[in-house]
Amino acid sequence: MSVSETLHTSRRLSRPRAVLTLLKPVTWFPPIWAYLCGVVASGVAPGTAPLAVLVGMVLAGPVVCGMSQAANDWCDRDVDAINEPDRPIPSGQIPGRWGLWIALCITALALALGTVLGPWGFGATVFGVAAAWAYSAEPIRLKRSGVWGPGLVGLCYEGLPWFTGAAVLAAGAPPLTTVAIALLYAIGAHGIMTLNDFKALEGDRQTGVNSLPVTLGPERAARVACWVMGLPQVAVIALLLSWGRPVHALVIAVLLAAQVLAMRVLLTDPKGRAPWYNATGVSLYVSGMMVAAFALRNMEGMS
Repeated sequence: MSVSETLHTSRRLSRPRAVLTLLKPVTWFPPIWAYLCGVVASGVAPGTAPLAVLVGMVLAGPVVCGMSQAANDWCDRDVDAINEPDRPIPSGQIPGRWGLWIALCITALALALGTVLGPWGFGATVFGVAAAWAYSAEPIRLKRSGVWGPGLVGLCYEGLPWFTGAAVLAAGAPPLTTVAIALLYAIGAHGIMTLNDFKALEGDRQTGVNSLPVTLGPERAARVACWVMGLPQVAVIALLLSWGRPVHALVIAVLLAAQVLAMRVLLTDPKGRAPWYNATGVSLYVSGMMVAAFALRNMEGMS
């Protein structure tokens, strides 16, 4: 069944399980984790602001990230019909324009929930929502670029929620130390997003999405992704050493060394092993994020 046919399917309502699949709960973890990194880095005890912590986690994960997944699947329905025809929209499990309405309704929910977190939280929510639509929707559709697309997603998955968690808990702009570390991990996430593009290689080729796996080929794209993931972590280690946090720097160095070993395995078969690396190397990457967050606690005087 083609995508155009599914838009006119006889089914009128979406199945609840299909809606959950559309929102992709497995993708909620990175922004929730990054938000918690910001909470830890703020130096404020989470127990003093439990509502801000809980609302921020829900907003970063199920709401904003879930909305971005729904928006992306709606805008990508033609690509998914080629790559993954069993997904909810191209398969007809979510019929008609339900995918679009779901994304729009959750967009409104995100903006409303963002007001609970004060001006910093609301501002970050507006940015995240705008970025999600700019990534997926015409005429901007930054997803077409193998540079800007993954960069924007990395920023919104790791940097923005980290910044938001720190700003909301501290009720003000985070110190430059926190901003620098969050930005470095957001840059490194560009490589993670590039590896994620391997699964859509054929559909991207046919529909004009110029991801790095399409423009560079799987082998070169994987090497670029590895360098992009690794170099920012080297910079994090150097900064922590200069700030008098040698133990935290050592732990992150060990985690990076383990990633390098995983990268060597990845490069033996980039397309085939990209999902494996996303389950192993990325876990090591985000573990280093939390180590860095603990290193940043109580460093206000070093901004």
